[in-house]
Amino acid sequence: MSSSWTLIESYKNTPVGKAVSTLESTFAMEGVEITRDIISSMSRTQIDGKGYYLKRYTGGGKNLRRYIGRSRIRGEWESMLFFHENGIPAAKVVAFGQDIQWGIMTRGALVTEEAPNTLDLRQMVRDSIPWLKDRNWIAKVIEQLAPAVKTMHSQSFIHTDLKWRNILVTQEKNPEICFIDCPAGQKVLPFFIERGIIKDLACLDKMGKQHLSRTQRLKFYLLYCGGQLKPSDKVRIRKILNFFEGRE
Repeated sequence: MSSSWTLIESYKNTPVGKAVSTLESTFAMEGVEITRDIISSMSRTQIDGKGYYLKRYTGGGKNLRRYIGRSRIRGEWESMLFFHENGIPAAKVVAFGQDIQWGIMTRGALVTEEAPNTLDLRQMVRDSIPWLKDRNWIAKVIEQLAPAVKTMHSQSFIHTDLKWRNILVTQEKNPEICFIDCPAGQKVLPFFIERGIIKDLACLDKMGKQHLSRTQRLKFYLLYCGGQLKPSDKVRIRKILNFFEGRE
């Protein structure tokens, strides 16, 4: 069996660093469980006055994905590290790693620091948070989100699950965004980039068309594409708008 565990340098010799110094100690930690499924759980714990999230997996994936390709937990940490390397705001990674036996991931974990005073965009909709009715606030979110997504795609990185629930926003007058939960994100070959872009933007627009004005949605795309619409942009927009037809 092979085992890997990485503790980010800035967290060494800190209370949380000592608490999650190994994969074994991370699995032994207690916390308030938030979600659980057949292969993973998410818990929140508090150490020295700060909140942290523990994502723990006991399988690499569901069905054949358990045996083929990278594990979902590895996808999670690789995506977060990619975001940080490219200046994309994302959850701060504390530690990560996994155990592999006979080529199969048997358990793995990712520890991230909580982004304080945030809600994900889907939760904001469900709770009818007033910020969503503030045009200036929405504009500030769009002005951060569009270039962040463009940076991903310019690096041939496709999120694959770019939904409102995976975008945190601080609850203040000058909001800041933060990406979370991206286990399937990856760089793709040129042949697959355009379809991936369309899927990502369609996922964003799925709730966008319900809660944003046409002007706000167009502003996002204009910031994303960097200027006026070209004929190719108009073709892409039609594909984005039609992406989920017959899929739901």
